[in-house]
Amino acid sequence: MSEPTTDRPLAGVGSPPSPGGFRASFGEMRHLGLLAALALLIVVGLVTVPGNFATTSNLVSILSLAATIGVITVGATFVIIGGGIDLSVGAVMALASVWATTLATQSYGPVVMAICAIAVGTGAGLVNGLLIAYGRLVPFIATLAMLVAARGLAQRMSDRKTQLIQSDNSAIVDLSTTRLLGIPLLVYIFALVVVLGWIVLNRTTFGRRTYAVGGNPEAARLAGINVRRHTMLLYALSGLCCGIAAILIMARTTTGSSTHGDLYELDAIAAVIIGGTLLTGGRGTIVGSILGLLIFTLITNLFILNGLNTSDQLIAKGLIIVVAVLLQRRNLKERAP
Repeated sequence: MSEPTTDRPLAGVGSPPSPGGFRASFGEMRHLGLLAALALLIVVGLVTVPGNFATTSNLVSILSLAATIGVITVGATFVIIGGGIDLSVGAVMALASVWATTLATQSYGPVVMAICAIAVGTGAGLVNGLLIAYGRLVPFIATLAMLVAARGLAQRMSDRKTQLIQSDNSAIVDLSTTRLLGIPLLVYIFALVVVLGWIVLNRTTFGRRTYAVGGNPEAARLAGINVRRHTMLLYALSGLCCGIAAILIMARTTTGSSTHGDLYELDAIAAVIIGGTLLTGGRGTIVGSILGLLIFTLITNLFILNGLNTSDQLIAKGLIIVVAVLLQRRNLKERAP
């Protein structure tokens, strides 16, 4: 049976968290808790490695790393609020970076390289969306398949070699080296994506529909939302963010590589969960996700500065994810009648 496409009002469906009430107060408390965690990590950095942590170069390093993963996190926030999951973001970003840095693409200049990265990312996301929305595949399976396929295609295209950006296309690299008020341009691009993401999620019909589809797909369908089409668009949006992130990582590393974005899906999804977005969908904020991202980025930075083992870093991140999910379940039980 076809889904209706005209909107009809339905109480509680198609709206982001209201400005008042329990939802708002819980979100504000959550954000305050995240800010407190950030402050604690900053104190740890100032105590353990004061000479290296509180420096301009380290701050720029933190922001540059957060920018690449952060753009992906914005897309992941939309997908998870919409009731889905995207495991392919790191691999799609790698594929976009490789495709954009082939000799054939680079011969057309930096603008075409950027367009290519965005088109490849959006296209891969669109394929995910079609498989999930119209092919009825479980999001976990569809995006896992894309993770493997995209990484494999990136390896095949690059012959497992790192592709350098040619000097003629230095405009891409300039995004990382050019600074405004001491901050690289790529950080401003990240900030722009965050602002646009917040506006779309909180001030547009698309955002209200995202909350509705994630909260109760059947009620959203009865309210006139084309759930399948919206789901497809959510994954296309995630792919678009991966394409933008590919441009940023090309600027940071001056390369396109099939190894880019390894475990980025872990950091992005973890940041969204820590930020308070429910894995079951229907609730979450861009602000919370970015705060969660900064927490993870600071943890990575502190481990590096203190010379701690990378495996210990992964263990710590895994524990944080488990704790965040357990806290979500506890809060949901407390809210249940």
